[in-house]
Amino acid sequence: MEVLRDFSEQFVGAVWGLPMVFLLSGSGLFFTIYYFFPQIRLFKHSIDVTAGKFDRPEDKGEISHFQALCAALSATIGLGNIAGVAVAISAGGPGAVFWMWIAGLLGMSTKFVSISLSMIFRTVEADGTTHGGPMYTIKNGLGKAFHPLAWAFAFFTIMGAFGAGNMFQSNQMVSLLTQSIPFAGNSFDMLGQEVKIGQVIWGVVFTGLTGLVLVGGIKRIGNVAEKLVPTMVVIYVFGALGVIFANLGQVPGLIGQIFSDAFTGTAAVGGFAGIAFKEVVVQGIRRAVFSNEAGLGSAAMAHSAAKSKPIQEGIVGMIGPFIDTIVVCTMTALVILITGVWSNTGGAQGAELTAIAFSTLYGDLGKHMLTLVVVLFAFSSIISWSYYGEQGMVFLFGKGVIKSYRVVFTLTVFLGAILKLGTILNFSDAVLGLMAIPNLLANIILSPKLKKDLKKYEADLNAGRL
Repeated sequence: MEVLRDFSEQFVGAVWGLPMVFLLSGSGLFFTIYYFFPQIRLFKHSIDVTAGKFDRPEDKGEISHFQALCAALSATIGLGNIAGVAVAISAGGPGAVFWMWIAGLLGMSTKFVSISLSMIFRTVEADGTTHGGPMYTIKNGLGKAFHPLAWAFAFFTIMGAFGAGNMFQSNQMVSLLTQSIPFAGNSFDMLGQEVKIGQVIWGVVFTGLTGLVLVGGIKRIGNVAEKLVPTMVVIYVFGALGVIFANLGQVPGLIGQIFSDAFTGTAAVGGFAGIAFKEVVVQGIRRAVFSNEAGLGSAAMAHSAAKSKPIQEGIVGMIGPFIDTIVVCTMTALVILITGVWSNTGGAQGAELTAIAFSTLYGDLGKHMLTLVVVLFAFSSIISWSYYGEQGMVFLFGKGVIKSYRVVFTLTVFLGAILKLGTILNFSDAVLGLMAIPNLLANIILSPKLKKDLKKYEADLNAGRL
């Protein structure tokens, strides 16, 4: 087990090393230039489409633009927005925030490409059920020689869904909630390890809730996500804004520090002087990508179920990294920086550091607020990743496995709540990164086709034919 753990740590470190960071950011830069800054030119149009101004009843699909966006956001807005940002700042200083913004902006172009192509090459069955994602883009858009890449992507998706998308989320939210039950600390032996009563109680609760959502498929997931995502984002953003406004005088200087430290590689506060420029860039880009998943191709599976034109849905999907990284991650970063906890951590890391920052204004209420947000973020990630894993299963094994898959995925929520997951999660994080390779390869090869479709769409838009 020790050898396996060491190997898993090296594996995830290799996958999420410098080459992957620059593959993802470099692809985003290529798409931004190749499609002439779609995240800027078409941003207002994306808001209009999401709001339903261009809806057409005859468009094929299962859910609305807004439901698709919320389903995708519910998977990406998670612990990375709270813990990941704290890790980036602790390791890279304030300058990491600048590179986080850059990765978010470039990620908007990447998601536009991935989602648009998934819509073009999705499969729509006679009963209206849709199946899409990078595996279908590769299978239907490229030759048979590329089919192994489609199978690999589907396999990586399934592994990521059970690990990072399910067990990790369940484990983190149950660990936090267990502390809120007076008798939860009592423990007993289960499956060969010590398990707390609170883990079992909350594990059963969230296993039941997950089952209730999954039984309805993507339509139920979309309905839940469109209510859950706006609620959790509003709670978190307003809580963060309270801390920011309480320290408003520090904001101008803080923004200046973020920009200056981004290029000098030196943090100006506390014991972080001398941080290498490379570390600042890598931490900012890596944590942003880990949070918004731009380039991994996961969100394309949710958007492929939308009632929409291909280009139109890609434009809607661009908003995802903006909300996830530019809005939510920035709120976390400003709270951590403005309160000064990043330079005086006292050993705190990740979500704990963010909780300390919130408690500077709200006291114990801040910790409870963050616990609520973590639970909402984690549960929403579970239900959306269940759909991603289901798409991978259907692609590899056919529709007959759907019911069995949903049962197993639901029960896995309970396992995540009670098990120690170190090695499992390392492998899961690694396969999440590996999803980017077949996805981005297909996106680059098919870019000329998508560019023609985008030009036609914009011509129709300007001529009022949409």
